[in-house]
Amino acid sequence: MATKLSTLFLSSGFGSLSGKLADNSQFPHSSRYLLNASCKMRPRNLSSRRKRKQLKKASYEHLSVQADFHPNDDEDSETEIVVERVPILNQESLSSAVVNTSLAVQHVSEKEISGLTEPSTEKVDIEGSNTGVQLEDLIGMIKTAEKNILLLNQARVHALKDLEKILAEKEELQREINGLERRLAETDVQIKADDQEKVHVELLEDQFEKLQKQLNFSGGTELSDLGLHGNQNNVLTDSLTKELHLLRSENVILKNDIQTLKEELSNVKNANQHLVFLEKERSVLEGSLKDLELKLSTSQEDVSDLSALKVECEDLRKRVEDLQILQDKATKQEEQAILVLQHNQELQEKVEKLEESLEEANVLKLSSEKFRQDYELMQQKIDLLEDRLQRSDEELQSYIKLYQESVEEFQDTLDTVKEASKKTAVDEPVNDMPLEFWSRLLLLIDGWLLEGKISNEDAKLLKEMTWKRDARIYDAYMACKEKNELEAVAIFLNLTSSPKRSGLYVIHIAAEMAPVAKVGGLGDVITGLSKALQRRGHLVEIVLPKYDCMQYNLIKDLRLLDMVLESYFDGRLFKNKIWVGTVEGLPVYFIEPHHPDKFFWRAQYYGEHDDFKRFSYFSRAALELLLRAGKRPDIIHCHDWQTAFIAPLYWDLYYPKGLNSARICFTCHNFEYQGTAPASDLASCGLDVDQLNRQDRLQDNSAYDRINPVKGAVVFSNIVTTVSPTYAQEVRRAEGGHGLHSTLNFHSKKFFGILNGIDTDVWNPTTDSFIKVQYNANDLEGKAENKDAIRRHLGLSSIVRKPLVGCITRLVPQKGIHLIRHAIYRTLELGGQFVLLGSSPIPHIQREFEGIANNFQSHDQVRLVLAYDESLSHWIYAGSDMLIIPSIFEPCGLTQMIAMQYGCIPIVRKTGGLNDSVFDVDDDTIPAELRNGYTFLTPDEQGLNNALERAFNHYINNPGGWQQLVQKAMDVDFSWETSASQYEDLYSKSVARARAVAAGRA
Repeated sequence: MATKLSTLFLSSGFGSLSGKLADNSQFPHSSRYLLNASCKMRPRNLSSRRKRKQLKKASYEHLSVQADFHPNDDEDSETEIVVERVPILNQESLSSAVVNTSLAVQHVSEKEISGLTEPSTEKVDIEGSNTGVQLEDLIGMIKTAEKNILLLNQARVHALKDLEKILAEKEELQREINGLERRLAETDVQIKADDQEKVHVELLEDQFEKLQKQLNFSGGTELSDLGLHGNQNNVLTDSLTKELHLLRSENVILKNDIQTLKEELSNVKNANQHLVFLEKERSVLEGSLKDLELKLSTSQEDVSDLSALKVECEDLRKRVEDLQILQDKATKQEEQAILVLQHNQELQEKVEKLEESLEEANVLKLSSEKFRQDYELMQQKIDLLEDRLQRSDEELQSYIKLYQESVEEFQDTLDTVKEASKKTAVDEPVNDMPLEFWSRLLLLIDGWLLEGKISNEDAKLLKEMTWKRDARIYDAYMACKEKNELEAVAIFLNLTSSPKRSGLYVIHIAAEMAPVAKVGGLGDVITGLSKALQRRGHLVEIVLPKYDCMQYNLIKDLRLLDMVLESYFDGRLFKNKIWVGTVEGLPVYFIEPHHPDKFFWRAQYYGEHDDFKRFSYFSRAALELLLRAGKRPDIIHCHDWQTAFIAPLYWDLYYPKGLNSARICFTCHNFEYQGTAPASDLASCGLDVDQLNRQDRLQDNSAYDRINPVKGAVVFSNIVTTVSPTYAQEVRRAEGGHGLHSTLNFHSKKFFGILNGIDTDVWNPTTDSFIKVQYNANDLEGKAENKDAIRRHLGLSSIVRKPLVGCITRLVPQKGIHLIRHAIYRTLELGGQFVLLGSSPIPHIQREFEGIANNFQSHDQVRLVLAYDESLSHWIYAGSDMLIIPSIFEPCGLTQMIAMQYGCIPIVRKTGGLNDSVFDVDDDTIPAELRNGYTFLTPDEQGLNNALERAFNHYINNPGGWQQLVQKAMDVDFSWETSASQYEDLYSKSVARARAVAAGRA
């Protein structure tokens, strides 16, 4: 049964009074009595005073309470408590009324006085009483009034003081009334909650009666089956019955308390009407008081009203005292209500416990049989466990005995192993040190050799021990850490054993190396291939020019050797400083020429007018360093035209001088750049122009008065490679060989194409520190976060799911400039976004793309960044969905491999290394597991459109298939391991042939 409390007032009554006084300080703070409840508060009706036209005058009426409880048959209905707040008179109005009252000295009509005193039928008319006064009497009255003026003024002062006290008491009473209103609202809320609990208790009673009937009906049979459990149910049922009776009695008490509260609150029913009436009287009184004030200023002849004013003030004090009594009574009523609420709260807790008990009883009723079966099964398991425990105790005792015996055997074995380890430690290599440690050790030994502190033979033996990671040289290095250099040299020279070499000794001579001196893919190849060969057990060193614009912060342990290297150029010897350091764990030599032209102090790597002289000087100085250091490499690997001079210099000048252990390997990364120059320029580095400017040697195939360094390297090298199998086939044709196709065909037996790899230590989304979130093929949420991040970073819209197409390239004709430009606009037409990162060394191309960038400067779908930014390139790979590479020709290309490593699907033209690494998704001639991107053949807009549209359709219409394609692309292995094994095979075969020839001659 639910109840609805429609209207509730809880306050104290008021007499016919022009103001209300409150004192909050007399009441304890009521927040501790707040209880949780659900209520709807009805705002007070401020317009009610306008609707009431007839107000009865009364001396004092108690505020009444309407607390009509309406039964509701719907058990789910919500109990509603509507609290109507009693309107409060404005404080300023009360103060004004009281002050004006103190100034009144004229007679007030019965209607005006009715708001201040008890109802009276008497009517005083001062003006009428003055009608028949004679002149003599008037003069006497004036004289008397003059005497009484002082008394009037004194009385006014006293009255003002009294009224100020009354005003303060009114303010206190107002605060007290406000507190009562808050407590009324709290009480209403709690009463509603009690009604809800009452309904809930009645529901529980019904449920309990039904349950009791069911238990009585099935009690006989269940008691016989359940045994002990049945007895427990009876006990629980008796307990619940007692609690239910107790709850019923408490509910009756609660009903009586509520009824009592209703009766008490009925005394304050008409508070709202009376307060409205008082407010109306206040406004009338204000007008009357103003009239009285005007009369006082014109006529001070009558002071008889002062006594009446005092009487009124005295009456006001009495009424204030009555109001205080009423307030105390209301406080007591509130305290009683709070006690009732606390009692209801306790009742609610008991109801909750009863509900839990009922639930437990239901559970016991439904599961008693199952519990009995489970109990029997559990007893069986306990018996089995006891048996197992007994057996395990016996086994444990046996294990303890075995353990004690094994400890003794282990101690004996440990002593034996210690003895054996002392004997074999010398023969075991040290594999737990990083490659950088061994590189640093090799540089230390070479430094001693170049500084003349050890001999060539000693240096050779020590480097071979380092090469093998011999434990003895490791111990020697650790032993001399705190010793000076002479003592350290002596310790190393004590190592006289001559170990056998287990790998190849490879020296790369190049113009670039990532990340310290990188322009294009050449720098990545030098570092990636060298690290892969080093991991395969080979000794690898690199020789570079010492540029002024290198990233020196990425070179570790950089130091200047105490030596001066002299090399020949332009008919004289020039001095060079030699620096050593490690880059990515690899030993590197840096040559700093002391040439007046400052060859490598130009603030850039390439693009100088005298590049031919710069790099021919460097090539000869590099070979001079190998000769002076006594190095005996198996392979000297030179790269591109900048170090192509190495091959003829080695065979014509340095092989006869004793640098004769090496085979020359030349790799051309792009046959478009061949470094041709007038034949006379070749004489600067000491080569014989007449002997080499011939058709079968260095003479350029298209100009007889020019020499071609790349052609010379092809002719004079033992191994010639390029960077992909397809590119190796393309350059052997007239349209792709740039004039060298005939030479390459003539030397085809030593010409190979090996696809480059990428350095997975640098390009790895699971460890990349440049990107916002690391991720892998099994967790692609990080890629989506990187896409959102790059969009925000570049100011692109990220509201709609759109494919993001990236392009990271040098803006040169080889890269398909016209197709890149077309791809920007076509991507927009298809509803995608485009990001370009790159710059051009060709001024008119750079200006053209700057104009495009300006056009899209405020566009939210396209962004062009015309610069090189290493960190941004990582971010674009991680955030892009596709990468476009529309190259006219591409020897290898690393961007498509890096893109797939980051889950970015490549869209490429079928040429060079792109054809060897990207296989079209829709090409049925390719095994499905190898298809990883989109390709097109013809270098025109139609071909690009076809591939781009197919990619967009796949991305938009088949999200699941696109995710599988991304995961498959990320799983392809593009590391250097495969490429390094092919280079290793070429190296080994060439060295083996050379040794076989040398053995045959011997």
